[in-house]
Amino acid sequence: MTEPGASIRLLYIDDDRGLSRLVQKELGRHGYEVTCAPDADTGYETLKAGRFDVCALDHYMPGREGLDVLPDILALPTPPPVVYVTGAQDGRIAVAALRAGAADYVIKDVSEDFTALLRSAVEDALLRRRLERENEEAHEEVRQARDRAEALLREVNHRVGNSLQLVSSFISLQLRQLVDEGARDALREAQVRIEAVAHVHRRLYTSADVERVQMDEYLAGLVEELGKSIGPDDDGPRLALRAEALQVTTDQAVSLGVIVTELVTNAVKYAYEPGAAGEIRVILERMEDGRRALLTVEDDGPGLGDGQPKGTGLGSKIISAMAGGLRSAIEVDPSHHGVRARLAFDL
Repeated sequence: MTEPGASIRLLYIDDDRGLSRLVQKELGRHGYEVTCAPDADTGYETLKAGRFDVCALDHYMPGREGLDVLPDILALPTPPPVVYVTGAQDGRIAVAALRAGAADYVIKDVSEDFTALLRSAVEDALLRRRLERENEEAHEEVRQARDRAEALLREVNHRVGNSLQLVSSFISLQLRQLVDEGARDALREAQVRIEAVAHVHRRLYTSADVERVQMDEYLAGLVEELGKSIGPDDDGPRLALRAEALQVTTDQAVSLGVIVTELVTNAVKYAYEPGAAGEIRVILERMEDGRRALLTVEDDGPGLGDGQPKGTGLGSKIISAMAGGLRSAIEVDPSHHGVRARLAFDL
């Protein structure tokens, strides 16, 4: 594209030498640099050898016609916009030229109207090309800005994940110094909660999508870690997962991870007698309306008994808070033998 105030470099390809001289003279008066070519092949070679802002291409010429050379021109590495010129009144020629990639067309004659129409078509074609390039540049700037933001967000998730892992390591060191079993249990539970959040951030900085979490993959990793940290004995409860491939936001994933951690931890502690075998199932599925999902954590133990929370009740408060952040609440299925806790949430 020419700089503001610079001459417009036009290649005019036409075997009509008289009309070519007219175009050169009239457009030259308006600041154009007009180069003429007498046939399609000469015009094509001229375009390959030089730099032009725009090209005007005649239809009927000896040898190859304009429609024959137009695809070759547009296949050049940086082709200029092409204004198609024809003396025929047949609209099919103009339509064929536009479909082949011409920017515009002009019906030619020897009057001054032709040069005025040609100049108008040329300037319109140049304006569209400039707008197209500006649009492409704007899209490229947006893409680069998005890539930078995603890289920064991935780095943030990486650092948050590392920081949480460091906190978990500190807790492990502290556990080795404690002899009080109650304090040790409390720290273990805190460590498991921290790991649930850290696992989200680890998933984000290793994923192509830094804004959403693939829940089947996330829950698979979380359940595996829970199995190692709170159910390591071979004769203890077995964790089972069935999860559909659903994506949720980062905040939703954190809340769901903490809820699963708390419910599984409670089931491990209270569903079965120490050393007794059993199964704790984590299920995630899309609901029938397609806009909501259902998270279920269930066991086959004795149930809630008197319905009162066991332990300090901190886990229940955390679950309620996380469920509230999802604009939902935990519901317990009274018909299930054991405990079946369910949470429906928006996708």
